[in-house]
Amino acid sequence: MRLLAVVFLLAPVAAEAVECRDSSFEGASYTVCEVQAGEDLRLFHSGPDGAYGSFRKVDAALAEQGKTLGFAMNAGMYHRDLAPVGLYIEDGVEVSRLVTRDGPGNFGLLPNGVFCIGDGFRVVESRTFKADPPNCRYATQSGPMLVVGGELHPKLLPGSDSTYVRNGVGVSADGQRAVFAISNDAVNFHAFARFFRDALGLPDALYFDGNISRLYAPQLGRHDGGFPMGPIVGTVVPKG
Repeated sequence: MRLLAVVFLLAPVAAEAVECRDSSFEGASYTVCEVQAGEDLRLFHSGPDGAYGSFRKVDAALAEQGKTLGFAMNAGMYHRDLAPVGLYIEDGVEVSRLVTRDGPGNFGLLPNGVFCIGDGFRVVESRTFKADPPNCRYATQSGPMLVVGGELHPKLLPGSDSTYVRNGVGVSADGQRAVFAISNDAVNFHAFARFFRDALGLPDALYFDGNISRLYAPQLGRHDGGFPMGPIVGTVVPKG
């Protein structure tokens, strides 16, 4: 009976492994990684020697605990010293504060928002978050919002010629799925937002960054390099 109980408990873990796949929408290529509530999804920024800055350094830190990254992605904007821009919460500790004022750049193009990891997942507009903060074990603020309650951000322009490789996250209406996407082709904000809403069917989505966007998806043989990153989001799994 004890052996049967162990098998029963372990079986759901394999079923909940993050799933990454390539997709296309309106002639552009994307890679999507889907995480289910209950998986060990975390945000990472710093270790004993300062900001990790790369997937490799996060993975090395996890290896000391007998764990590894299942997938990872850069997860929000950052200053030159790699410090997060806006709210950042890691393992229940607020590292930097929420910013609700408008300002220059993509981050300040209100409405912006917060990706929250708690019992489930949420993407919450920043001022709504301030008025009624949800319980987040991990949170990262970025901007702009791409999709808010099924509607595209009103300032995104269909014909914009500002195109980059971009990445972000969308959340299902029930908060049980977080879907991370990166474009493999240069796209504008409007096209990227429509991918989340129309192709993935997600009512709320948040932009993480562009141009420096990177993905670690070992099941696809993908490990993007480049400049050092600030916040990183990823799943943690036992090291095989």
